Amino acid sequence: MCSYFQLKTETMKNSTQVSYFTLAAYFDTKNFKYLLFMIIVILYAIIICGNVLLIVVICCNRSLHEPMYMFLVSLFVNELYGSTGLFPMLLVQILSDVHTVSVPLSFLQVFCVHTYGSVEFTNLAVMSYDRYAAICFPLQYSALMTVKKVALLVAAAWLTVFLLIGIAISLSFSLQFCGNVIDKVYCDNYSLVKLACSDTKVNNIYGLIVSAFIICAPVIFILYSYMRILKVCYFGSKETRHKAVSTCTPHLVSLINFSVGAFFEILQSRFDMSRVPNMLRIFLSLYFLTCQPLFNPVLYGLKMSKIRNLCKSLIQRSVGGRK
Repeated sequence: MCSYFQLKTETMKNSTQVSYFTLAAYFDTKNFKYLLFMIIVILYAIIICGNVLLIVVICCNRSLHEPMYMFLVSLFVNELYGSTGLFPMLLVQILSDVHTVSVPLSFLQVFCVHTYGSVEFTNLAVMSYDRYAAICFPLQYSALMTVKKVALLVAAAWLTVFLLIGIAISLSFSLQFCGNVIDKVYCDNYSLVKLACSDTKVNNIYGLIVSAFIICAPVIFILYSYMRILKVCYFGSKETRHKAVSTCTPHLVSLINFSVGAFFEILQSRFDMSRVPNMLRIFLSLYFLTCQPLFNPVLYGLKMSKIRNLCKSLIQRSVGGRK
């Protein structure tokens, strides 16, 4: 017992509270860093323009003031939020020769990254419920998905995640860190917890509880919704099947795309990926945060005829007005 306390005391003496973290996944690109910087700027601009355009189109057209499109607005706002949590810091790091981030800024990015991913998943779960209600109960849909209920579901998806992740980040912020090197291009909670030399039992237990709530619960909800949709399609008419395919396809593609990105991110965080080439690791790490913001506006803009037609008319009007 005495030896345990001596060891604990010695560890705390040898540890110093770090003031910054070093992002070790960056490598010297020499003069190519300016080209890389321009590519990232263009990518970020495309994400902002695409998501803002669809938000404006949905909000400014009364014909799109339906539950499905309101959930899409929530999704697009989250894409903007997640991109802003990554790209500005990424651009600074690309131009910098010393890839360090202050502790407060690190935890701010951790909060943004984790809330973005969690809100994305809960948003997709809520959207699956909307599709389930529209296809399985078409006559009662208006009564089931009222404006009040839509607002409540969206608020719950955001506020619950912000509360749960906020507690997780506060637990990590109170840890004593022995190291400050993160083998990634951005900060994430698991990488920070691995650097701690103080007891992380509470962090690990709470992390498992939050993961079960944010990942397992939405997965069960999504699977149940689509099982019911498939059952209705199997026994339903050709018109019902066509409606299900046209409205569910973008959601399913978005869900699979995000799940693949999240899987790669979990794989990198939990397992030793030192044998994987550095460029591939960086790509897989960034895919999680860039795949949805980049592809969702294109996916929903092309697949949903109402949005596609309104975007065309808006662009034509703006081009005609300039002439």
